[in-house]
Amino acid sequence: MNTTTTTTAEQPTLDNIHHLAIAVTDVTASVAWYQAQFKCDVAYQDATWALLKFANTSLALVIPDQHPPHIGFVVDDAARFGELTTHRDGTRSVYVNDPDGNALEMMARESVRAG
Repeated sequence: MNTTTTTTAEQPTLDNIHHLAIAVTDVTASVAWYQAQFKCDVAYQDATWALLKFANTSLALVIPDQHPPHIGFVVDDAARFGELTTHRDGTRSVYVNDPDGNALEMMARESVRAG
């Protein structure tokens, strides 16, 4: 099986993984731990979630009662997955499950700020 892929003019642009979201019990304590262990910036933080920026992706720390652990994808056509919700950070997305029940957040590309 050939696992090498290349992007050429004939191939569409690949979708981006924007963030991975993991469940934590205390957002503040978890942010402090991740900042002590890794070089990362806090892009957003409140009592129920935080978004940590790393060089190649972001890590969301979520309280399970508020947000499911998930993978966030940036896609051109997020609305094809369902009705988009506008979040407090201005992004628009919809949560769906893959065939195995894993939560995926489909984020509208135009609502995600660069950087």
